[in-house]
Amino acid sequence: MKFQSILLALTLAAGPAHAQGVEFHPFDEAKAEIGRLLFYDAILSGNQNISCGTCHHHKTFTGDGLSLGIGEGGQGLGPERTAGAGADAIRKRVPRNAPALWNLGAVEFERLFHDGRVGFSDAYGNGYDSPAEEWLPEGLPNLLSVQALFPMTAQFEMAGNVGENEVTGAVGDRIDLAWPIIAKRVRTIPEYGDAFVAAFDDVEAPEDVDITHIAIALADFIGSEWRSLDAPYDAWLAGTSDLTAAQHRGRDLFFGRANCASCHSGALFTDHEFHALALPPFGPGRTRRFDPVPRDVGRMAETDDLEDAYRFRTPSLRNVTLTAPYGHNGAYPTLEGIIRHHADPLAALAAWQPEMAELPEAPWLEPIDFVIQSDSREMARVAARLDIAPVMLSDADIADLVAFLGALEGGVSKHGRLGRPDAVPSGLPVD
Repeated sequence: MKFQSILLALTLAAGPAHAQGVEFHPFDEAKAEIGRLLFYDAILSGNQNISCGTCHHHKTFTGDGLSLGIGEGGQGLGPERTAGAGADAIRKRVPRNAPALWNLGAVEFERLFHDGRVGFSDAYGNGYDSPAEEWLPEGLPNLLSVQALFPMTAQFEMAGNVGENEVTGAVGDRIDLAWPIIAKRVRTIPEYGDAFVAAFDDVEAPEDVDITHIAIALADFIGSEWRSLDAPYDAWLAGTSDLTAAQHRGRDLFFGRANCASCHSGALFTDHEFHALALPPFGPGRTRRFDPVPRDVGRMAETDDLEDAYRFRTPSLRNVTLTAPYGHNGAYPTLEGIIRHHADPLAALAAWQPEMAELPEAPWLEPIDFVIQSDSREMARVAARLDIAPVMLSDADIADLVAFLGALEGGVSKHGRLGRPDAVPSGLPVD
């Protein structure tokens, strides 16, 4: 596997920015190597106990295997991650499923996060729409570099709880006040400082490193590490291999009667739009300050447009076989389950059971994990907002669709390009 990873790295470094009709942002190898170290370095978190890689690990194929993430304060990796204990125990589950990172360096992505809260806009005079609004740092070259900033400032993801560290304290005053603290932590580590000087033309000394350089390095790593367009489906398109009989039947269904391609279109199998699917709600919700109900209204929370209620961004289906559970909140543990939901959303919503959620034990949170299910008005609102129509699918049809989705699983690419580092410059443990 090591040889395959090296071969893939050389191919991507030397190859064109276009592959299978997908255009990718360019990346710099030296910056991507810095980003690789930072991605797995807990120095970016408030309490220095969690990294980006904790929830988007190579071992778990850029996800974490959980319905709702266990962020700052948790222990372990992937489905075995626990909610912590004592004073370090988590105070809240991460409200949404950790999204996969496949092909996020593609130019066609114009909105990121499940609700699209990072995107392009002229509203704030900096070219981007983001939670930082007009306080976004200058010099960010692409959407992925903007996105990379926000997990660091999220309380339950990486920043930590109020009163625990200076990063989360600064976020409480204003979001952009935290980033200089993180940047100083990084640049004062000699190995990082020297690497930034070598990789960035505008960094003459370590003290010149700011959060923009860190974001660019992370984006160059993420955007180049998980490019995956070497699936059996790609080989079939190129005429170098064939699909199985079941995969052919599933393909016919996907692009035909099952109507999957109406949303999961293009080379990356996403229309990049937002759709309401009536997925069963649970967890703490992504609540707004004026809305204490543990609900998640999706895109509406960003646009304040009632038409966007309960709509979430269409995920790419590349490597979908590797990134269970499924849905913006990980409601379904299997591809069969999420396909059945798409086929008959209201029946699936009514039949869904809490034990289908992959939630590590946290007895102090269990009273609210499924409380929203007892809110009949909220459940009615979820059911009433539906953008997809039912379609009749037999068990055999569903099995064939699952087989076709298997044809979208990458080959060598699914292991990443550079891989996880064994150690990071901070000296902190690497998950």
